[in-house]
Amino acid sequence: MTQKELLYLEDAINHEKIIINICNIMIDSFDDEDASTFIEKECKKHCSMLEKLEYFLKEKADEW
Repeated sequence: MTQKELLYLEDAINHEKIIINICNIMIDSFDDEDASTFIEKECKKHCSMLEKLEYFLKEKADEW
């Protein structure tokens, strides 16, 4: 993996963490149950993506 690819992966991980934090803040700010449910589902999607990215990074680190 090149340095550029590693930096891209780190950026993607950080972006997912930011999105998850924003979703968690937004969930508590909605009075509408449907909106909260929608944001919770989006948060789960981003948590899943974060796990995948971190797993991929760990897998690549084990190869080095």
